[in-house]
Amino acid sequence: MTQSNVPPMPPPPPSKVAQPGKERKRERSRDSMPLLHLVRLAHEKGFSDIHLGVGKMPYFRHRGQMVRTDYPVTTEAVFYSWMGEIFRDEDVRKFQAELDFDGAAQYDFTRVRVNAFMSLQGPAMVLRLIPMKIKSLDDLGFPEVLKTLSMEYGQGLILVTGPTGSGKSTTLAAMIDYVNRTQAKHIVTVEDPIEFVHRNHRSLINQREVGIHTTEFERALRAVLREDPDVILIGEMRDRITVDTALKASQTGHLVLGTLHTNSAVATIERLLNIYDPAEQDVMRFQVAEALVAVVAQVLVPTTDGKRTAAQEIMLNTDAIKDWIQRGEIDEIQDIIARSGYYGMQSMNQALYELYEYGKITEEIALSSSPEPNDMGLRLKGVDMA
Repeated sequence: MTQSNVPPMPPPPPSKVAQPGKERKRERSRDSMPLLHLVRLAHEKGFSDIHLGVGKMPYFRHRGQMVRTDYPVTTEAVFYSWMGEIFRDEDVRKFQAELDFDGAAQYDFTRVRVNAFMSLQGPAMVLRLIPMKIKSLDDLGFPEVLKTLSMEYGQGLILVTGPTGSGKSTTLAAMIDYVNRTQAKHIVTVEDPIEFVHRNHRSLINQREVGIHTTEFERALRAVLREDPDVILIGEMRDRITVDTALKASQTGHLVLGTLHTNSAVATIERLLNIYDPAEQDVMRFQVAEALVAVVAQVLVPTTDGKRTAAQEIMLNTDAIKDWIQRGEIDEIQDIIARSGYYGMQSMNQALYELYEYGKITEEIALSSSPEPNDMGLRLKGVDMA
């Protein structure tokens, strides 16, 4: 954990929070600062997250490391005054009743995704800063095959997977943006909450946030097929209803993009199948095999210039992989990925080693980030892995 004396800033001008607003003015203690002050500071210093909680001083996250501040310990009154800056009274009451709350707010310089929760010491929340400008696939340095996936597939299921904080939302936003700028499509998103805000370019985009534009995630998913979409973004494949809807949509002429918290293509396929009862899995293997277009599994790794970049395992659902899924011999897929660079596929070790060869990451990071460190160690020693 890093300790940093974050310098105080002069009081900033009033926030231009677009949504949700506040219904009444809340009292604030004399020595507390507005939440806008912390958000602006985090934005200007390039911090990715703000951690706030009763009984604790504010913390920031910077390039994966926690940064402690010297600001006063947060009181309950200050905490709820911060919540009142960005959420409606009804949202605050909902949090107090349910002890968890997800939301988002927009300032004139950044957008924030917020998760509020109850902890041992009292209420707390984490704010993830989301850039106003959506980075393109080229800006992110991603393989050209992601453009192919976004452009050439009119239907099917594309999943971007990885642990929390691995940049899945950034990757999906870049893919949606590429479709938006290159094709005349109708794109509908169902998100909880909305993170990146898209503007219409060649495509028409309708973004829906659970809790604001629809009362229930499941209701929005049932309705989305009646909204004449070409492309559907589902924020997270969270349960059977979500997976059922995604599979149905991807098999009826729609391109569906979503996320899962899995660390590889093989684990992703297993997770999809394990949502169903054992007696259903024979049928579901064929449905998944027919619907799936690709899996992009990614992690964020520290770079030699002090930043972070994504390393991606990419699996395309070729006829060979489809056959293994239908047979239920999913473990065989990992070897196919590593041998199928011609199609644009790559294993995580191949992706990490390429970053190492280009000098973007160190040998230590390549080894520590690898799902197969023995294989990576041989690569780093120059052993031909072909």
